[in-house]
Amino acid sequence: MWRVVGFAADLRQPPPRRAKRGVIARVDRRGARGARERFWSGLRWAASVAVAAGLLASAAATYVSGRYEGRLGQMAREVAALRGQVGQQRLALALLRDPATQVVLLEGLEPSPQARGRLIWNAHAGGLFLAADLPPAPAGRAYELWAIVGTRPLPSGVFGVDAEGTGSLRVPPLAAARRVNRFAVTLELAQGVPAPTGQMYLASK
Repeated sequence: MWRVVGFAADLRQPPPRRAKRGVIARVDRRGARGARERFWSGLRWAASVAVAAGLLASAAATYVSGRYEGRLGQMAREVAALRGQVGQQRLALALLRDPATQVVLLEGLEPSPQARGRLIWNAHAGGLFLAADLPPAPAGRAYELWAIVGTRPLPSGVFGVDAEGTGSLRVPPLAAARRVNRFAVTLELAQGVPAPTGQMYLASK
C-alpha cells in the first residue's frame, strides 16, 4: 500500500524541467512539420487550381477568338457585297441618265430556259450586265458575254455566278462605238476565249 501511495505522490510531483522541455520540443517539431505539410499541400492545391483556371481561360479565349474572327470575316464579306451592290446601282443610274442608253433583255435557252439576263447598255460608255438563275459553272469554266456586231461575236467579259445563279459584269464599250445587233452568253474556259466555242445559255432577240 505504501508503494501505491508513493507512486501516486510521484505522479503529483511536476516533471523535471529537462523532460518538460523535451516534450515541448517534440510537440513544436510535430506542429511545425504539420504546418509545413499543410502549407505545401495548400500551395500545391492553389497551383493546380491556377493551372486549371489558366487552361480554361485559354480554351475560352481561343473559342471566343475563333467565333469573333469568323463573325468579322462574315461581316467583311457582307460589307463587300453591299459595296458592290451600291457601285452597281450608281453605275446603272449614271447610264440610265443618258438618253442613248438602252436596256437589253436576254432570254434563257435550252440548257437553262429559266435563266434570264438584263444589260444596261450604252455604246459610248459600256454597260452593266446582270444574270439570274444560271446554273453554277463547272470547275475551270465561266460564262462569257458576247456582243454580236453584224455576224461577228466580240468578247465582252467573263463572269461567274453564285449558288443562286446570280452574276454581274461591268461591260467595257466597244471600239469605235459600233452598233451591236445582239448579245449572247456562252459557257467557256474560265480565262475566256477570243471566239465562242461552248454552248449558248442566254441570247437577246
